[in-house]
Amino acid sequence: MLHDLVEQYGPALVFANVLAASLGLPVPAMPCLVLFGAMAAMHPGTVGTQLASVLILSIFATLIGDSAWYLAGRIYGGNTLKTLCKLSLSRDTCVKKTERFFGRWGVRVLAVAKFVPGLSIVSIPMAGAMGTTYRMFLTYDSIGAALWSGTGLIIGALFAQQIDMLMAGAGRLGKMAGVVIVALLLLYATYRWIRRRQLISKLATARMEIDELGNLIASGQPPVLFDIRSREKRKLDPFVIPGTQFADERQLNEIIARYPPDQKLVIYCSCPNEISAAWMAKQLNEAGFADVLPLRGGLDAWRDAGRQLEPLEEEPIDEVHHGVAPAV
Repeated sequence: MLHDLVEQYGPALVFANVLAASLGLPVPAMPCLVLFGAMAAMHPGTVGTQLASVLILSIFATLIGDSAWYLAGRIYGGNTLKTLCKLSLSRDTCVKKTERFFGRWGVRVLAVAKFVPGLSIVSIPMAGAMGTTYRMFLTYDSIGAALWSGTGLIIGALFAQQIDMLMAGAGRLGKMAGVVIVALLLLYATYRWIRRRQLISKLATARMEIDELGNLIASGQPPVLFDIRSREKRKLDPFVIPGTQFADERQLNEIIARYPPDQKLVIYCSCPNEISAAWMAKQLNEAGFADVLPLRGGLDAWRDAGRQLEPLEEEPIDEVHHGVAPAV
């Protein structure tokens, strides 16, 4: 049982568990912190020393793992975020929301990122990709690590008796309790993966091909092109397909009011499987637009095909307020 392991190996196990979690492995670290806090509370004479030492170890473990992701973002830039987007069990639009959250609050978001599911794993490499200094990163990440670790330890210490009763009950069930917990975690991960695959399959029925779009542009009859990447993604990759306008899927009503239902629309992003673009195309289809398609492969496929790109010189401030803005 995890309780027995924490009691036997104590700080070393907590350090390894928190390090693995911060590196992105599917290992929940909070239960281990809570259990150690409860275990420490069972020894009132040394509870302060035990909690302080494990808090420090947990902070260091978090900083080591987070620093690895920070450096990945610093070295590989937006490619790190694309990889995370591809591996994430959450929908790609959730990753975009995280990017926008970071864009609004900056590196300060790291102080609370550990408490928000999905926010930490994206905001940390994004801090590196956006050029945040390592000193600034360490400052806010340390605050976040201390708050998160301390919360787990304090919860364990405050509810030590209840946790001890719970673990005693689980102990009477023997190994079966551990098997049930592992099985439930696997079922949850499988459910999330299946839902993601179903979404991809559902939205993958129609795409605009790169060559088809290139021919339309060359013929002088280009469709309306929407780049729906977040402002933060565009800062990391400041290039667009010629003729692009910026759009925000949160403000579909303004797009619907601006264009006739028979207008040909092509939407692109930089996320794997074009999920964000496909989702927006689906919403516009349901709103009455008959000819709207996501671009297969998005901006990366256009670039890889050797097609022309235009540099993005400055960010349009109108996008936030008006939903659609021309690329400049």
